[in-house]
Amino acid sequence: MAGQVAGARQAVAGAHRIVVKVGSSSLTTAAGGLDADRVDALVDVLTKHRSGGEKEIVLVSSGAIAAGLAPLGLRRRPKDLARQQAAASVGQGLLVARYTASCARHGVRVGQVLLTADDTSRRAHHRNAARTLDKLLAMGALPIVNENDTVATDEIRFGDNDRLAALVAHLVRADLLVLLSDVDGVYDGDPSKPGTSRIVEVRGPADLAHVDIGSAGKAGVGTGGMVTKVEAARIAAAAGIPVVLTSAVHAAEALAGGDTGTYFHPTGKRSADRLLWLQHASTPQGALVLDDGAVRAVVDRRTSLLPAGIAAVEGDFTAGDPVELRDSTGRAVARGLVNFDAKEIPQLIGRSTRELARELGPEYEREVVHRDDLVLLHP
Repeated sequence: MAGQVAGARQAVAGAHRIVVKVGSSSLTTAAGGLDADRVDALVDVLTKHRSGGEKEIVLVSSGAIAAGLAPLGLRRRPKDLARQQAAASVGQGLLVARYTASCARHGVRVGQVLLTADDTSRRAHHRNAARTLDKLLAMGALPIVNENDTVATDEIRFGDNDRLAALVAHLVRADLLVLLSDVDGVYDGDPSKPGTSRIVEVRGPADLAHVDIGSAGKAGVGTGGMVTKVEAARIAAAAGIPVVLTSAVHAAEALAGGDTGTYFHPTGKRSADRLLWLQHASTPQGALVLDDGAVRAVVDRRTSLLPAGIAAVEGDFTAGDPVELRDSTGRAVARGLVNFDAKEIPQLIGRSTRELARELGPEYEREVVHRDDLVLLHP
């Protein structure tokens, strides 16, 4: 077992393209403002690890809302979306300015990339994001990614930057994801209490089945606790990307393959980018209820969804939107990008594509959801 862990850590040290995520609590003071020393310490580690261009790093950084609290006279992270967005608007500029100044000490340029879940669940948008990140890396810049909190609504938010980091790692085809916070790994109990132990590695969900993972961070300035970090690690691992979860103070050791934090072994293989985004970052705009035959065809035979298999339509969506595919009991069995507007579908229900083509035109002789734009949802 020790040899396997050592081998995994060697693979970490050999990773070429790395996504690093840092939480608000690792960048800010107790009062909520940016801690320049903490930012500088992180930047020192990242720029050194780039080794003059031999390594590529994408930084997913929280902290915009937290950085905007003090300048706006807010004592705590507000609960309402409008004030969160106001704080993010003020704080994002401060956050990037701090990173820019810190990276300039090492002659490294910074590139800001702000994303929303809506941007990334649509194929054309996430292709643009991938191209931008690839070009920034090719030009030697350090991309700094954050959720676009100033415009994101509740319906299109990632919810936390841990999940965003996992999806960005897949988007840029990273060799490694490092999640940094104020806790140095996953523990088998409350890490503040004696008798608990750090879980060194996770090979699958069974390794954490006995662990009660808390939901709240200690500092009160971020949105996620250990739950969101473990879920992000699972998303990345399922996409074939190894993950190290540790504290920001151990960042250098983690990147070097040292024995710190919790290592999540890859559990799956890489899939088409848009399918991972569709499953984990999209918000369904409606639903299609399938008959039993269509459910079997989509789930068991992995076919496209044809009009003949639809029993009902719910919601108000347009072509290209993500929708849920549900069975007759209302259980979501899949998610896909729909090829028709919601108002068009009632006239298609239960009919063959050949019949529709004769009556409505050749543009209706196609799938409602193509199998290449469809992902199954597992309970």
